[in-house]
Amino acid sequence: MRDVKINDITVGKGHPLCLISGPCVIEEESAVMRIAEKVKTLASRYRIPFIFKASYEKDNRGSAAGYAGPGIEEGLALLEKVKSRFGVPVLSDVHRETDVKAAAEVLDVLQVPAYLCQQTALMTVVGKAGKPVNVKKGQFLAPENMASAVGKLESVDNNQILLTERGSCFGYNRLVADFRGIPIMQSLGYPVVFDATHIIRIYGIPSSDPRGGEPQYVPHLTRAAVAAGANALFIETHYDPASAKCDAASMLPLDELEILLRQTSQLSELIREWGLA
Repeated sequence: MRDVKINDITVGKGHPLCLISGPCVIEEESAVMRIAEKVKTLASRYRIPFIFKASYEKDNRGSAAGYAGPGIEEGLALLEKVKSRFGVPVLSDVHRETDVKAAAEVLDVLQVPAYLCQQTALMTVVGKAGKPVNVKKGQFLAPENMASAVGKLESVDNNQILLTERGSCFGYNRLVADFRGIPIMQSLGYPVVFDATHIIRIYGIPSSDPRGGEPQYVPHLTRAAVAAGANALFIETHYDPASAKCDAASMLPLDELEILLRQTSQLSELIREWGLA
């Protein structure tokens, strides 16, 4: 498995479990800064390398009227402030080829959303930007099928790749976590991230409706992923999820993050000691 370098963070086998965390979408500056500061404090407390995540645009919304973020110009400016103030790498979604150049000037990791992971033009342009890329596995794909995404990035000489497991479709509007996907995608040669907060989303119900997610299961899934050897965690969080403008029903409350980080940091040390991650 290749190591992936993100500034002074190394993600890969034998390296500390990494955390990618933040709100689903960029809201007011005060909210973003409040969340970034708290997560950094907690990650530092447990010596967990931290990458801040917030989307400047959410293009996959259930309704055209749904809040889609501030857009690329305002969003990237705010992510630049997060980098400067807290000294952490930043990650956000890129939805179209025309956004890549501007995004790569600010972002330390370019993320390809799950529904776009098979888009050849987008994948190759993102790969050519020369930044680490996090590709979220489409919920419609078997983990071994992510070899296609890997091949497209490698075809443009990008081998700084993270692959994210975020569940697979099961029946109607439900996702399940198949933990075999972690070692299967690692066998493609790259570190694997586990996203526990999107797996528990219940599609077809607005994310503002409490029935639209089951965040009470985020800790169970997260601990299981660490035990399965995940190299990084993707946890969306908010100090008041019910008031969030996106994924309100699935983000982990910020005041529940500390105990989960304490548990996963201890568990990951044991797993690394066994040589399993």
